[in-house]
Amino acid sequence: MDQQYPQRWDLDVIYEGGSASPAFAAELKGIETDISALSVALDGSVAEGLEKTVDLLQSVLLRLRQSESFVSCLWAQNVKDAAAGSLNDRVKNIGARFLGVLTRFDNRLRELTEEEWAGLLKREGLSEVAFNLEERRELAKKKLPPELEALAGDLAVDGYHGWGDFYNVIVARAKFKAAGKDGEETALSAGQMHNRLSDGDRAVRQAAFAEWEREWGEQAELCAETLNRISGFRLKLYEKRGWQSVLQEPLQMNRMSEATLQAMWAAIEESKPVLVRYLERKAKLLGVGKLDWHDVEAPIGSATRTIPYDDAAAFIVEQFRTFSPELAEFSEMAFRDAWIEAEDRAGKRPGGFCTAFPKSGQTRIFMTYSGTASNVSTLAHELGHAYHQHVMNDLPALSQEYAMNVAETASTFAEMIVSDCALKAAEGDEEKLGLLEDKIQRSVAFFMNIHARFLFETRFYERRKEGLVSVEELNGLMEAAQREAYCGALGEAHPHFWASKLHFYLTDVPFYNFPYTFGYLFSAGLYARSLKEGAGFKDRYVALLRDTGRMSVERLAQEHLGVNVEEIGFWRDAVALTAADVEQFIEMTNE
Repeated sequence: MDQQYPQRWDLDVIYEGGSASPAFAAELKGIETDISALSVALDGSVAEGLEKTVDLLQSVLLRLRQSESFVSCLWAQNVKDAAAGSLNDRVKNIGARFLGVLTRFDNRLRELTEEEWAGLLKREGLSEVAFNLEERRELAKKKLPPELEALAGDLAVDGYHGWGDFYNVIVARAKFKAAGKDGEETALSAGQMHNRLSDGDRAVRQAAFAEWEREWGEQAELCAETLNRISGFRLKLYEKRGWQSVLQEPLQMNRMSEATLQAMWAAIEESKPVLVRYLERKAKLLGVGKLDWHDVEAPIGSATRTIPYDDAAAFIVEQFRTFSPELAEFSEMAFRDAWIEAEDRAGKRPGGFCTAFPKSGQTRIFMTYSGTASNVSTLAHELGHAYHQHVMNDLPALSQEYAMNVAETASTFAEMIVSDCALKAAEGDEEKLGLLEDKIQRSVAFFMNIHARFLFETRFYERRKEGLVSVEELNGLMEAAQREAYCGALGEAHPHFWASKLHFYLTDVPFYNFPYTFGYLFSAGLYARSLKEGAGFKDRYVALLRDTGRMSVERLAQEHLGVNVEEIGFWRDAVALTAADVEQFIEMTNE
């Protein structure tokens, strides 16, 4: 008998009662009390009680991360949940208060002499988080005095972060219309309409894209105002800190050097002619001169079939088992125990994410599942995130704070397991072609779509230094970035992409783009190692994941893979895997 996995997640096991949860209210009150205690502790000698201070700090950090996740889940599942919006505001204020205390803590670390500091890090209880404490101490030297950083954090709640949260208000206002099977007009959520953009029927895609552009055009003035305020706050804070480059913060947050970033983009630029050949061949297969934006991710062949949720779950678990029984068992548990919100219904936020509840040792996955091959990939991707957190649950809270780029490594690795196994098990050329094409689509997304976002955001920030940027200018910057990133292979572009994409509005992580590409290519290197080394690699893989919160990416790659990611060679080797897929695709589609 087929298992029937729930498609709505269970949040009550975390805090019962949703937005009105008494347990969650008590959690927030406890966090506030401990932040006050932490503040008092910092008035004394940091050196004498550092172990206890760090323990309390990490306890608060775990509970605050859990609270942020709970609120984000409540709001994502129902963008009209006003109570969740109020809770989000409260959690943001608590977070700002904690940030102020953290800033004081970091400054006290900075005040210690090198001799005092070296001695403290040898103490039992501190050596395990030495990397994280050293990182905080060094960053404090590059920031404003603690009282000014704390003030900036307080003001950010209703300013910087408030503008970021406004995206949810805009999405809730957006109303997408589509013709139903009976010809009557149907109202769809942004998540439901977005799924139609990759429908197998080109007429459906065209209609969906026209409606998508129309509605985001309607919301564009609000979106432009929001992005201008987010970027203005960010640029002013950078200016006061004396930071010249808008990439300084995202690179620091991702624990990577600019040399690594440039080496990665250089290898990708070299590879683009191969992807252009794929795009041109796909256009020919679809019977169009050039691919429009909505054609790029359109399925071909057997990939057009609808895959029931239970079938997708069983397939993913089965493929994960070929790499690691532990990964398979974990994923089966996530499906069974309602850790995944996948139901296709109105009122949900678009997109997908995985978020951690570190105090409870659980995670939750959010998406809107409609049965496409892309949806299956998204499920595998988010389960990779979840497994990454799972193997780190026993580490100190500070050592669980891994960066986005290495987080994307685990998720993309999981995608690669599923897509590669599916390709090998394909029955017949049509199914194989569909799966191969879906695999190449992800390369196009990471090498071209993400590159377009990076180009747009980099240029937008340069233009924003001169003043507010209009809707027309934003559309122009976006379309120009897309045409450059896709090397002229696009027909109709997506000028309002900047308005629709959540990632541009996220204030916790600036430049929410290049880490995806890093993770994809870094995963390619890891996956190649796993194929070469066989079953024994899974233990090395877990060891690497456990170090992601306590090493720079350069050191992580050197220690676990023996490679230098600041040189183009590593990235060329990773990109070459995509070139081989394209060659196979071209050969299979020759007339």
